[in-house]
Amino acid sequence: MGKTLFDKVWDAHVVDTIKDGPQVLYIDKHLIHEVTSPQAFKELEERNIPIARPDKIVATADHNTPTVNQHLPIKDELSRNQLDQLTKNCEKNKITLYNLGNENNGIVHVIAPELGITQPGMTMVCGDSHTSTHGAFGTIAFGIGTSQVAQVFASQCLLLEKPKSLRVNVNGKLKKGVLPKDVILYIIAKLGTNSGTGFFCEYAGNVFEEMSMEGRMTVCNMSIEMGARGGMIAPDETTFEYVKGREFAPKDAVFDKKVAYWKTLSTDADAIFDKEYSFDAEDIEPMLTYGTNPGMGIKISENIPTENDTSFEKSLAYMNFKKGESLINKPINFVFIGSCTNSRIEDFRVAAAYVEGKQKAKNVNAWLVPGSQRVAKQIEEEGLQDIFEKAGFQLRQPGCSACLAMNDDKIPEGEYCVSTSNRNFEGRQGQGARTILASPLMAAATAIEGKIINFTNHLN
Repeated sequence: MGKTLFDKVWDAHVVDTIKDGPQVLYIDKHLIHEVTSPQAFKELEERNIPIARPDKIVATADHNTPTVNQHLPIKDELSRNQLDQLTKNCEKNKITLYNLGNENNGIVHVIAPELGITQPGMTMVCGDSHTSTHGAFGTIAFGIGTSQVAQVFASQCLLLEKPKSLRVNVNGKLKKGVLPKDVILYIIAKLGTNSGTGFFCEYAGNVFEEMSMEGRMTVCNMSIEMGARGGMIAPDETTFEYVKGREFAPKDAVFDKKVAYWKTLSTDADAIFDKEYSFDAEDIEPMLTYGTNPGMGIKISENIPTENDTSFEKSLAYMNFKKGESLINKPINFVFIGSCTNSRIEDFRVAAAYVEGKQKAKNVNAWLVPGSQRVAKQIEEEGLQDIFEKAGFQLRQPGCSACLAMNDDKIPEGEYCVSTSNRNFEGRQGQGARTILASPLMAAATAIEGKIINFTNHLN
């Protein structure tokens, strides 16, 4: 029997197998940030255990960072202490850190790909559930808990049960205005938030093959939202071209040798998956969530379902929505374009193309938060900053921002926010805040109109 992409990468990293039990998996890259690493550093220090491979670790400040006046001392004491502790821990253990102000600083899952740290065939982990983003390169990448962060610090390995395999196929031609974010929201809405539990998911079909790397990252980023441990897309020429020439990418003959290996990382024709689903691209429309988990999503042309379920009704009560209603013309006062899902240059190009020559609605606070200093620089150099500022949007500095309300960027209680982030849980963007997940195009259109519209009618 043939092997899946996941099998090939996993099997190449198995150090040992416990009889009738888990396997010891070697980890190529360990990404860390200020929130989930301090406890792990402390545990090793208390047990007098050294960091095994500091050269395999990359750190950045992103979750608790402010997105305005980053050159000034951080006002919030908790955030300031966490960043100070990260700096001390990295200096002490000789770990590469991209702190605030550094040209390579940004959201951990944005900077690793853009710097060429993320490469096909790797195993990558981080104390952050959306580590699955890196699977877009044909890597096995997944989030880990603090005790596992300590485990990787100490051994550069993890003790794990091998997940089962799942494949999601999407073939056909996408409609105008449908972005990668809509594709993954559609998949999660169709399959549910528990459909991937116990599985590692491979995305296959011409729709993913035709996506840019930014689009593939958006899809893999949200694999965790359907319960999967992670998501992967087989590396191809699009992948190789993206990696080539980046700061930490292999160079010259070494790169060519790597590509020869990377080309072997595709699922064999006779490989069998434990579970498989197929969808038609033509059925996908711009998507919106209406509830308090990412699986509660509908097409822009659809109405909220009319289920009779206690948790469903509780979710609608929190969102102040009614069964059977449409979200079209729903007034929105906050729009957020950012997060590790949609804060890359492609996302801002799409939004700017729609916004150019228009004015933001007076009732809307529109926050644009690039995923890294490099993306921020591109926004300025490509003239997108001028477009956004003329339209009344507020461009902020890089960070996780209003994705998770661990910083100053919070949505007020009771307010709706059309957000390009990945989670719409109760209180995710601030206590009592109501999150509607959408693509950058949907978010931009909402900001211009001050309400949700079917923007496909406005596309050329």
